[in-house]
Amino acid sequence: MSSLINSVNPWLVAVVLNTILLGLAWIAPKKLLTPAGLFHAWFLAILIWVTLGWQGYAVVMFYFLVGSGVTRIGMAQKEAEGIAEKRSGARGPENVWGSALTGALCALGVGIINSGFIVPSSQSLVPNPQSLLLLAYVASFSTKLADTTASEVGKAYGKSTFLITTLQPVPRGTEGAVSLEGTLAGIVASVAIAFVGWGVGLIDLLGVAWCVLAAFIATNLESVIGATLQSKYTWLTNEVVNIFNTLIGAIAAVLLAWTWISIIK
Repeated sequence: MSSLINSVNPWLVAVVLNTILLGLAWIAPKKLLTPAGLFHAWFLAILIWVTLGWQGYAVVMFYFLVGSGVTRIGMAQKEAEGIAEKRSGARGPENVWGSALTGALCALGVGIINSGFIVPSSQSLVPNPQSLLLLAYVASFSTKLADTTASEVGKAYGKSTFLITTLQPVPRGTEGAVSLEGTLAGIVASVAIAFVGWGVGLIDLLGVAWCVLAAFIATNLESVIGATLQSKYTWLTNEVVNIFNTLIGAIAAVLLAWTWISIIK
């Protein structure tokens, strides 16, 4: 099946497939994306398919479907408390790119290298940049899904919520707040999507470990940013913080892998 898909022009497959999905999402009674969000997601999905094939597409679709699902956990309660995502969780363009900009750049990098536009030098410090970019790609979505899951589960089921910088009890939904329930759920989510990346062949089993560890580091650093900086700067919106979050996760995974390679050599 995969060989048949790969034999067809990837641009044609990507446009047809995602146009069909866009149409289905448009008429679906439950809106996971706003109208503008749909078109941005359509463009993103085409980019991922063309650069990383169905394997990269599987990862981003897993993130989108699971992330949208966990956003709706305890929605009525969260809306009553005023801590729910706006538009009942429907994603707009800002949410699409806040979550996926880092991953899209990684995918674009792989696509450029595979096209032959840039040929890595044999003397380069990075002997296989594609593998590190693929690791960064999976790690970015592992980080974002961990963050989304930890936040939404924590807001819905967190029994004790603490500010990460002081460990003082704070209300659920406070920027920079963490809970045991949310943290554990976030770890499970990062493991799940990392295994998807491994299952489709984008990363190896060691890469799964780097993705999970990087997601844990980045998610907690994101909470620190939320607790210390986000209220001080108007430009530091949730979407901008999400970009930093996924970028930190991607970089952390690459550094962990690079360090491990340097140690075992």
